Amino acid sequence: MTAAAGPDDRPASAWAPLRTAVYRNLWLALLAANIGTWMQTVGAQWLLIHHSNASTLVALVQTASLLPVLLLALPAGVLADNFDRRHLLIAVQLFLVAVAVALTLLTLTNRMPPALLLTLTFAFGVGQALTLPAWAAVIPELVPQGQLRSASALGSISVNVARAVGPAVAGVLIARAGVAPVFGLNAVAFLIFAYALWRWRPGNARAVEVPERFTAALRAGSRYVRHSPTVRRLLRRALVFVVPASALWALLPLVASRRLGLGSGGYGLLLAALGVGAIAGGVLLAVIRTRLSANQLLLIAGVVFTVALTVVGTVRVVPLVLIALLPAGMAWVTVLANVNAEMQLFLPTWVRARGLAVYQVCFAGGQAVGALLWGLVADMGGLLLAYLVAAALMLVGTVTSQIWPLPDLRSVNREPASYWPELHLAREPDPWVGPVLVMVQYTVRPEREQPFLAAMDLVRGARQRTGAMRWGLFRPAETTDRFVEVYVVPSWDEHLRQHGGRLTGEDREAEERARELTDGRPEVRHLVPAAAGPALSDAREGL
Repeated sequence: MTAAAGPDDRPASAWAPLRTAVYRNLWLALLAANIGTWMQTVGAQWLLIHHSNASTLVALVQTASLLPVLLLALPAGVLADNFDRRHLLIAVQLFLVAVAVALTLLTLTNRMPPALLLTLTFAFGVGQALTLPAWAAVIPELVPQGQLRSASALGSISVNVARAVGPAVAGVLIARAGVAPVFGLNAVAFLIFAYALWRWRPGNARAVEVPERFTAALRAGSRYVRHSPTVRRLLRRALVFVVPASALWALLPLVASRRLGLGSGGYGLLLAALGVGAIAGGVLLAVIRTRLSANQLLLIAGVVFTVALTVVGTVRVVPLVLIALLPAGMAWVTVLANVNAEMQLFLPTWVRARGLAVYQVCFAGGQAVGALLWGLVADMGGLLLAYLVAAALMLVGTVTSQIWPLPDLRSVNREPASYWPELHLAREPDPWVGPVLVMVQYTVRPEREQPFLAAMDLVRGARQRTGAMRWGLFRPAETTDRFVEVYVVPSWDEHLRQHGGRLTGEDREAEERARELTDGRPEVRHLVPAAAGPALSDAREGL
C-alpha cells in the first residue's frame, strides 16, 4: 500500500523512510542491483585490461555504460510521465537480467571479444537509462512528502555503498573464479529488484488525466530547460566538475595495474576507498551544511578533488593513494549532492522528471565524454599527463564556482499555482489544434513604462518555460499608453496545461508585479488557425 503523503509531515530523520515496509524492500532490492552494476563494470574493465590499446578500451566501458543515459534520459523521462511506472520498471529489469545472462554465458564460453563486450555494456546502459527517471518519479509514491529529502539521501547512500562493496566483491570473485560469476551475480541482483517491484502493489493508481503526446512532452521538457537560467547554471556546474573528475574513475584500473602493480583485488580496494569516502561524505553532509554555504562547499570539494587527482597520478605508494581516494569520494558526493538537491528544489512538479532527466544527461554525458577524452590522452601521453591535465581543469572549474555561484533558492516559491481564471469561449477548440496565438493588451501610464518593461521580462521567462515557442511585447503606434503581449503556443492542449498546473508561485509573483503597473484588467484574445473550424469569438478575461 502506498504511503500517504501530505504537506504537514514533520521533518524526518535520515533513516525514517526505511520504516515504510514497501520503500524499505525496494531500497534493499535496488541496493542489490546497484552492487551488481558495479560488479559488472569491474568485470567488464578487467576483461579488457590485457588487450592492446587497453587505456582506450577500459575507458570505453564507462562510455558505453553512460552514453545511453546521454541519448535516452529525456525520452525515458517522458515515458515515465506517461506510462505505468511500476510496469515499465519491471519490464526494464527483466531486460537487464537477459543482458547479464548473455554476458555470463558468452564469457564462460570464451566468446567475448571487446566489441561484443562493449555492445552488451551499451545495452545494459540502455536499461539503466530507462530506469533512472522512472525510479526517481516513483519515490514520492512510496514515502510521505516530509520524508522525500531523506529518501533522496538514502538513494545516494545506496549508490555509494554499492560503489564500496561491489568492486571489492568483484575483485575477490575475479581473483578466485574469473569474470563470469560476477556477471551471473549481476543477473541475480536485477532479478531480485524485478521481484520486489512485482510484489509492490500501489494503493492508488497514478492520476494522469490526459497524458501528453510523446513529442510534445519531449519538446516541453527541452523548452523548460532552455528558458530557465537557474537550471542552465546548475547543469554547467555539474559539467565543470564531472568532466575532469571522470579521469579518476575511468583510468583507475590502469593506475592499479600499471603504476601500483595491483591485481583485481587491489583495484577493488581502490574503488572501495572511493566508495567509503563517498558514504562518509553523504553522512557528514547534513552537518557540514549547517556551517558552510553551498558555494563554500563547492570550493573546498573542488580543491580536495584537485589534490586527489594529482596524488593518484603521481604517487606510486598504495597507502598514500588509498588515503587520497577517501577525501576524493567525499568531495564527489558533496558536489553532486548539492547540485542534485538544488535541481530537485527548483524544478516544478509537472516537469521534474524531465528536468532531472536532463541533469542525468549532463552527468552521464560528462562522464562518458570525459572517460573517452582521458583514455585518449593517456594513450598518447601517459597516465601522468592525463591526471595532471584533469587536475588543472578541475582547479580552473573550482575557481569559476566563485564567479558563477549556485543560485540561492531559499526564497523562491516553486509551489504549483493555478491562478489564471477559467476560459469562457464560444466554442472549445480541438486539443491538438495549433499553433495558438495569445494576445494580452495592457494599459500603462507613461511614467510606469520602464518598470513595466522590466517586470515583463520576468513574465516572458514564465511564458517560455511553460509552453510559449515565441514571445514578444509590442505597442500600437496609434496610442501612447498601450502594450500588447503576444506569444505562440504549439497547441491548444499546451495552453490548457499552462492554465491547469504548469505555473508556479514565482511565476504568479512576476505577473502580479507587472499587473500592479497597469490600469484596469488586461484584455486577452486567443486565436486559433482559421482552418481548424468555424471562427471563435474573442475571449476576454484576465489571465
